[in-house]
Amino acid sequence: MAGGYKYFEAVEKHAGLLGILTAIMVSIGGLAEITPLFMAAHTVKPAEGVKPYGALRLAGKDIYVREGCYLCHSQQIRALRAETERYGPYSVAEDSVYDRPFQWGSKRTGPDLARVGGKYSDEWQRLHLRDPRSLVPESNMPAYAWLSQAMLDPADIEARMRTLRTLGDPYTDADIAGAQAAVSGHTEMEALIAYLQGLGVANMPKTAAAGTHATPEAAP
Repeated sequence: MAGGYKYFEAVEKHAGLLGILTAIMVSIGGLAEITPLFMAAHTVKPAEGVKPYGALRLAGKDIYVREGCYLCHSQQIRALRAETERYGPYSVAEDSVYDRPFQWGSKRTGPDLARVGGKYSDEWQRLHLRDPRSLVPESNMPAYAWLSQAMLDPADIEARMRTLRTLGDPYTDADIAGAQAAVSGHTEMEALIAYLQGLGVANMPKTAAAGTHATPEAAP
């Protein structure tokens, strides 16, 4: 017992040794928490129907992130009745395998968009992005009219897809080769609408709970 006390006393009196031992213990504790989560993240498989974003939708996703849409709209439906009745089936990790970064979030100035795809027409989305209050008078969403004038850069999309392929997205050479043609001549607004119109569509039948349906709502 006395020997143990002397050991602790020696550690307490030597700041350098105490710092080293503290760093070791913190590292062990951190690895114990992070490693299982890291391994679990690499075992998640995409839900049936979920595929990497096509070139136009990928460009739209990047615009969505660039414009900070995630600051007001989450893409994370909780497993609560109030959530599923309003927005649709709750979100699961398999839905977001190809989202880098994922858009789950927790801030909802506007409605959750995880399953907004197909809920409104392309024309509705275009008008809403140009002038939100023309459709929803109480909206505090800013207008994004300039997106209809900004053209996509065809040369940029190939590099993005190649980068995502190195991270594990299964893009083929044909996918990348056809990327420039897929976005050429399209505006940033068209790309953003394409992204929104695909959210939650591919995996809706697989994850839908029995008797659960999204109800119409006003967008912000």
